[in-house]
Amino acid sequence: NAKAWADPWKQEKIKQIALLLKGALRAEALVGLKMNVPKDKIEGIIPILPCLNAPTVAHLYKSDWLSVEVIVDRKVVRDLVPRLLKYGAEGIIEYPLHKVI
Repeated sequence: NAKAWADPWKQEKIKQIALLLKGALRAEALVGLKMNVPKDKIEGIIPILPCLNAPTVAHLYKSDWLSVEVIVDRKVVRDLVPRLLKYGAEGIIEYPLHKVI
């Protein structure tokens, strides 16, 4: 209400709650995907990855493999996973998200 909104402390708390609720609602439509990719196949994998910004890519310890992680719309996973396997990805993990801020 207007009285609560006029109180700076309450207004800040309302904004925090709204932020967290929006993050939870946004996360409902998204999932995380994590996979291992041979270093020589990464250039074929990156272009087919839909993601929020850019994929996270990290080298695996003492290996020619990379760990690749993305956040994608859950609707694309069914078609994306077979393509990732075709292009050389292995050990694909899909995980739910609770909030995306």
